[in-house]
Amino acid sequence: MELISLFIDLFLHLDEHLNTVIQTYGTWTYLLLFLIIFMETGLVVTPFLPGDSLIFAAGTFAGMGSLNIHILFLLLCIAAVAGDTANYWIGHTIGERAFSGNIRFLKKEYLEKTHKFYEKHGGKTIILARFIPIIRTFAPFVAGIGEMSYGRFISFNVIGGIAWVAIFSFGGYFFGGLKIVQDHFSLVVMAIIFISVLPAIVEYLKERSAARQKPQME
Repeated sequence: MELISLFIDLFLHLDEHLNTVIQTYGTWTYLLLFLIIFMETGLVVTPFLPGDSLIFAAGTFAGMGSLNIHILFLLLCIAAVAGDTANYWIGHTIGERAFSGNIRFLKKEYLEKTHKFYEKHGGKTIILARFIPIIRTFAPFVAGIGEMSYGRFISFNVIGGIAWVAIFSFGGYFFGGLKIVQDHFSLVVMAIIFISVLPAIVEYLKERSAARQKPQME
């Protein structure tokens, strides 16, 4: 419970925690942000790390002059693309064993949901998944397990990574300075998280509705 409370506090007061990090570590903040984004996208065991909201918060501080937006954008783009690339090759190495349920740190339900999402949207899943927590972490992993060649994957990876970082970093840079955003930053973070998971919620409700209608049709 304490760990859950810690993560909730981290998300809801992301601006305060990031401000403390910037004040304490200065330039090293760039490295910390790089590592978090790399891990959130590159390691299937860390899908819980903040992605969208962290990039938006970092963009906000760049807008206030605490960080350089150009350095931030470049580093986070590299982290996002490198993270997905690492995840792809991890999936490629593990292969179909990932779906056996025998690997403890891999939640089969997440893999199955991502696999269904992948079957529906194909290669563009790599781009679309960038904007959906959990699926964002598992999409490149599943791509590595599947038949997608790395040459095809990397093109989707680069487009998705740059678009993702650009939208949230520059969104924070241009809108984070507004007084209403600063005064209600926790609500903004919650809104970002809600909007990010909304497509997954809609997809889940559609599946539930289809499952209920199927027995009636039979």
